[in-house]
Amino acid sequence: MTESINHLEKIKKSLSRRNRAEKRFRWYGRTAIFIGLAAVLVLFTDIVNKGHGAFRITYIELEVTYDQDRIGVNNFTDPKELTRGNWEALSKTALRTEFTYVSGRSDKRELYGLISSGAGFDLKDRLLENPLLLGETERVWLLADDDIDTYYKSWLDGDTYSARMSAKQLEWIDELHQQGKIRLQFNSNLFTRGDSREPEQAGIRGAVMGSLLTLILTLLLSFPIGVSAAIYLEEFAPRNRWTDFIEVNINNLAAVPSIIFGLLGLAIFINFFHVPRSVPIVGGLVLTLMTLPTIIITSRAAIKSVPPSIREAALGMGASKYQTVLHHVLPLSLPGMLTGAIIGMAQALGESAPLLMIGMVAFIVDIPGGFSDPATVLPVQIFLWADSPERAFIEKTSAAIMILLSFLIVMNTVAVWLRKRLERRW
Repeated sequence: MTESINHLEKIKKSLSRRNRAEKRFRWYGRTAIFIGLAAVLVLFTDIVNKGHGAFRITYIELEVTYDQDRIGVNNFTDPKELTRGNWEALSKTALRTEFTYVSGRSDKRELYGLISSGAGFDLKDRLLENPLLLGETERVWLLADDDIDTYYKSWLDGDTYSARMSAKQLEWIDELHQQGKIRLQFNSNLFTRGDSREPEQAGIRGAVMGSLLTLILTLLLSFPIGVSAAIYLEEFAPRNRWTDFIEVNINNLAAVPSIIFGLLGLAIFINFFHVPRSVPIVGGLVLTLMTLPTIIITSRAAIKSVPPSIREAALGMGASKYQTVLHHVLPLSLPGMLTGAIIGMAQALGESAPLLMIGMVAFIVDIPGGFSDPATVLPVQIFLWADSPERAFIEKTSAAIMILLSFLIVMNTVAVWLRKRLERRW
């Protein structure tokens, strides 16, 4: 009797220890999840705090006179003469008109620093869109210089960042603010322009178009090749050492660092086939090599999820192996294949290392119009801006990261929605 009581007490103590260990394990898991979510929240908060200002930019209102003599252009239909025109003189004259008391070469140089160096080209585009403005005067909101933009935003937020500004420029900005001639507007340049050496002029449209063209080519190549390879390996390939060797290498390629694919593309596509650098064609080829293992693995998993009874029923009705796969197995496994393809495209969208190796790190101002035009991609654009010394590029970098993360979140959300919407549970 005493032995049985002692045995029961040991069991209770053992159960108590196991229950306590289970509770600790649960708390460990919850703590790990909390730490992970907190780290992500801190990261996102930091990115948003640094990047939200890039969606607004400073403009200064000036009275501009479109004087043909100052521009120095006689034929506005001649592109070469338009290029040689002194368009910057329009904004400089407007500044001197606004601040008539400013004199001296050094003071005027500081005064001209209030306006972006590209403001003259904005006035050129405005005049070419409306030729009737020639000889007329109008009040125009002109883009401010990046230092002015950084200072004005910090000033409105209660800070005073004026490291690269003179005391006179601070007085002029205060005067413009009191007169209501300086304000923040939505930064449409961020979405409509390509890269630029001037932060206030730089935009992501070129990088977005480069990413779009590269992903289109990647999808057109990787999806049919990956699905075809998965179907062959899963449905038609004989089980021998060669297919086992191929399967092992496909799994290994999925874990290879992405920069290795960049080196492979540099050696094969550029050095051997002489494909031009920094074009979406070579970028799409390299990203195709990188995403193929992911698409093949996910496609094979989707094919395996189709019950064998589907195949047996089709074969029992007299269908051939080809008909069984094409008309029954492939349609049922297609949702999983699409999900894998979207995840592979999201992975390709966020890659920069392989594209750096094939020259897509070049400074590209023009918007690419085709697969053979020089281009960069959004992750590489972020890399270039993060390496720039100007303070205003910090905002641009964080804003571009926010946009890239938005694309990735949307693509992954679509993948999850497709899986839940189209997936069949057996």
